[in-house]
Amino acid sequence: MRVYLRALEPEDYLKTYEWRQDDDIQNSLGGNRYFVSKEREKQWAHFRSVDESKGIYLAICLKENNEMIGYCSIINIDLRNLKAELGGTIIGDSSNRGKGYGKEAQILMLRHCFEELPLHKVYGYSLAEHKVTEEMMISLGFHIDGTLRDEVYKNGNFKSYTIYSILRNEYEAIYLSDNE
Repeated sequence: MRVYLRALEPEDYLKTYEWRQDDDIQNSLGGNRYFVSKEREKQWAHFRSVDESKGIYLAICLKENNEMIGYCSIINIDLRNLKAELGGTIIGDSSNRGKGYGKEAQILMLRHCFEELPLHKVYGYSLAEHKVTEEMMISLGFHIDGTLRDEVYKNGNFKSYTIYSILRNEYEAIYLSDNE
């Protein structure tokens, strides 16, 4: 692995704020675009750095220089049903996109979900039109569970979501059998 994950720090808001202004990032995300002030972003980063009750947000950093290049999350953690949603993975600077860093971060997040948390299932969503995400999710071992039609209104059109999931036994078959 060329990346590692660390807790978000309050000062990370300077980078996350910059990334929220990037149209390429915003257009690839499933959710709606929100315009935020630096102060609001600062509060968001501070809250994510001190409170895991709404999810776990982690910075993606390069091992070679400790530079934060993005962030990822586990949200909607449901310990009663032992499942959680793999939130969006953001690779901020365009020079770091397409190099596999996001996939490496997702593998580390799956490791956390299944080896540190008692989860049975991890699921996620992406825009159905975003084929890069679909290819990555399948390569990680996720299955396509279905489509939520016209789920979000974005850029003047309704967009559909593709739903993915991976179960603990599927994760173990892929990731733990290689380590033996």
